[in-house]
Amino acid sequence: MGKIPEFGSKLRKNIVTVPEIINTCSGIRVFGQLLKSFLFSTDVAIIRNTNANAIIAVYPFTPQPTISQALILAADKPIFCGVGGGITTGDRSVELAIHADFQGALGVVLNKPAPNDLIRKLKDKIDIPVTVTVVSEKDDFQGRLKAGVDIFNVSGASCTPEIIKRIRDLDSEVAIIATGGKTDQAIEMAICAGANAISYTPPSSGELFKPIMDFYRSS
Repeated sequence: MGKIPEFGSKLRKNIVTVPEIINTCSGIRVFGQLLKSFLFSTDVAIIRNTNANAIIAVYPFTPQPTISQALILAADKPIFCGVGGGITTGDRSVELAIHADFQGALGVVLNKPAPNDLIRKLKDKIDIPVTVTVVSEKDDFQGRLKAGVDIFNVSGASCTPEIIKRIRDLDSEVAIIATGGKTDQAIEMAICAGANAISYTPPSSGELFKPIMDFYRSS
C-alpha cells in the first residue's frame, strides 16, 4: 500500500494526538469499527478535537444520564460510558446502562468494585459490550470471565503489564484495553503484554492553553 491520503483544516491544526505507537496494537472490533486508541476524557472540547478512535467517559461522580447523553450527542466518535459499579450499583447501574445503550453509546464501563452479578444483569439487558476496570493482579479475573465480561480495562499504573499477562494466562481471546502511560516505552510494554487497545489520558485544558497564552503574551 502507498501513503495514506491525509486531509486536515487550517482551523483544526491544534488537536490532541494520541501516540503513534498505539497503531501497532491489534485493536478491538466493535460492531465493525476497529478501535485501537481510547481517549480518557469527559471534556467535550477535547473529545471534539482528537484523533483517538473512541472515548472512555468515566468520571469520579455518581453517573448521570444527562452527562452521558450530552457526551454522546457532542462526540464525533464512539463513546464508552461509565455506569458505576462502586457507590452506584445494582438496579441503578442497570438502568444507566440501558439508557446509555438506547442513547447510542458503543459500550459501558463498570468500576472495579462492581460485583460479578451486576455483569450478568447487564449482559441480559443491553446489546453493547460490558467493560470492567481492573487495577490489581488480585482482582477476580476468573469470576469476571464467567460472568460474561466483554472487555477488561486494565488500569494498574506500573503494574499494568503484569496484570495483562495474568489475564492472558486465563484467557487468550478476551479483549483488553490498557492504560499506556505517558511514554512510548510504557505503551509498548502494555501492547507486548497482550493489550488489544490503549487508553490515553490527554493533557488538561490548562496545559493545552499554556503555549497559546504564552504566545499571545509575547506577541
